[in-house]
Amino acid sequence: MTTPSLEELARELEELRFDRFDLNVAWRLGCLVREMADADALPVRIELSVGGNVVFATALPGTTPDNAEWIRRKRNAVMRFHRSSLALRLECEAKGTTLGARFGLDDREFVASGGGVPIATEASGVIGAAVVSGLPDVQDHRLMVRAMRTLLAERRGQAPV
Repeated sequence: MTTPSLEELARELEELRFDRFDLNVAWRLGCLVREMADADALPVRIELSVGGNVVFATALPGTTPDNAEWIRRKRNAVMRFHRSSLALRLECEAKGTTLGARFGLDDREFVASGGGVPIATEASGVIGAAVVSGLPDVQDHRLMVRAMRTLLAERRGQAPV
């Protein structure tokens, strides 16, 4: 799977903005990601958080408690920087450093590894994080982005992506 460029990830961040995002939208997005993962028997854990509250969480067969730790660390990175955790990884790699070294962060609390995507609205900006863990990080990222694009297309009355 090809890793997207930082430019592609920046465009994606702008594209994945919701007109509104409430608990019903969160539930639909979480269920959509789970359906996609389940259809391909992917061993992932999925978590959505809004305003500091976990509003959706599920784990599919093949996950371990370690996936919850990866999710927590990816979520922390997304919420601190309002960027995807994959973009953070690529930026650190380009600079030859780590997130911890670059910003003085504890590696037990933050990770620059794909799978965490900001939940943003047009009016408020970043309000939460949508995170997947269990696959190689680019695949985690792509799964969440595919679900978000599909949901945005549904909400706009367009054909699924």
